[in-house]
Amino acid sequence: MKLHLSGPPTSILSSKIKITGSKSESNRLLILQALYPDLRIENLSNADDVKVMRNGLRISKGEVDIHHAGTAMRFLTAYFASREGTDIVLTGSSRMQERPIKVLVDALRKLGADIQYLRNEGYPPLHIKGRQLTLEQVSLPANISSQFISALLLIAASLPNGLVIELLGEITSVPYINMTLSLLETLGIQTTFIGNTIEVHSMKTAKPTKVVVESDWSSVSYFYSIVALSDPGTQLEISSYTADSLQGDRILAQIYTHFGVETAFKGKALHLFKRSEVTGKIDKNGAEQLLSLNLADAPDIAQTIVVTCFGLGIGCHLSGLHTLKIKETDRLEALKNELTKLGANVMVSEKDLTLAAGGCIKKEVTIETYNDHRMAMAFAPLAMKTTLFINDAGVVSKSYPDFWNDLKTLNFEISS
Repeated sequence: MKLHLSGPPTSILSSKIKITGSKSESNRLLILQALYPDLRIENLSNADDVKVMRNGLRISKGEVDIHHAGTAMRFLTAYFASREGTDIVLTGSSRMQERPIKVLVDALRKLGADIQYLRNEGYPPLHIKGRQLTLEQVSLPANISSQFISALLLIAASLPNGLVIELLGEITSVPYINMTLSLLETLGIQTTFIGNTIEVHSMKTAKPTKVVVESDWSSVSYFYSIVALSDPGTQLEISSYTADSLQGDRILAQIYTHFGVETAFKGKALHLFKRSEVTGKIDKNGAEQLLSLNLADAPDIAQTIVVTCFGLGIGCHLSGLHTLKIKETDRLEALKNELTKLGANVMVSEKDLTLAAGGCIKKEVTIETYNDHRMAMAFAPLAMKTTLFINDAGVVSKSYPDFWNDLKTLNFEISS
């Protein structure tokens, strides 16, 4: 599906949007619910990745195809490996079979898991025969995707002796590790996270518990971008969010002050307000200063931020992006390709992106999405500044199926 986008004919003065539950929280809670059936979940995400997770958890023998869902691949690998009697082939899309999983498989094998690679060493598909994992200590690199660490944490309390994880080196994506630990503690599971060591105590059963999933902060990033690219006075109310969110992408509220966007919490609603126009900062020598941000703890919002900067003519340097190379696509190269087509001057390395200030935004450019939901949604707000096409626009269903309809409620003109 190819869509043509243009922005609202007038500035957005006041609108309301409701976003479903966090994909990150939902998938963690589904694993925990499979282990502790007395857990009740409300406001579950309607994302494709969550549907895939739910379907996968219903299977104990045969093939489980998780398509593009990286979270499901990692969490289900650990879950199936620890469930005695399961016999599963865990596979996914062609891109998923290019995304490394060796670090997690090695850690699980150290704990006693029976996992075999069916094609290429270190990559899915996997043949997993579940067994009881009785060993209780493992170490792995600290700078890997937090999903590898969370996959182990989610099954830890179900193991006979619990689990101690030693993280080697500098830890990235700490907020997502803390999110997982907080959800464990909600069920009454004892945990500690001191220095580079995480310990989770064993717990066979959990008391009946209800968890209401907070709405997804990654999804709200696109509305931060829309407000930033709008006229001063623009307001949006988005629900349901809390100031003490567990999600790492809550850092958006702080980051978008650079773009003139104020955030307020009223009840369960997030209020965004465009305070003023924004221009780049000039140093004492008359050169424009780049906005410098380290996104190691929130890499999923990098695409949104760089597109916002481009739309405002602001230069930026984003670091801590090493995990973006192994996402649904190589997101750094994808950003460089598509922004360059629009007229941007972009440089990328293995873990950084630099966008030069200024540049004329070209019209009627077709944005490729590379099977990546975030490419489609991150570029959509640019319709506030130009007209553009989005290829394979249906890819947004991976995390936010209602995205295009929600843009239409803001008077975006969208046609196929």
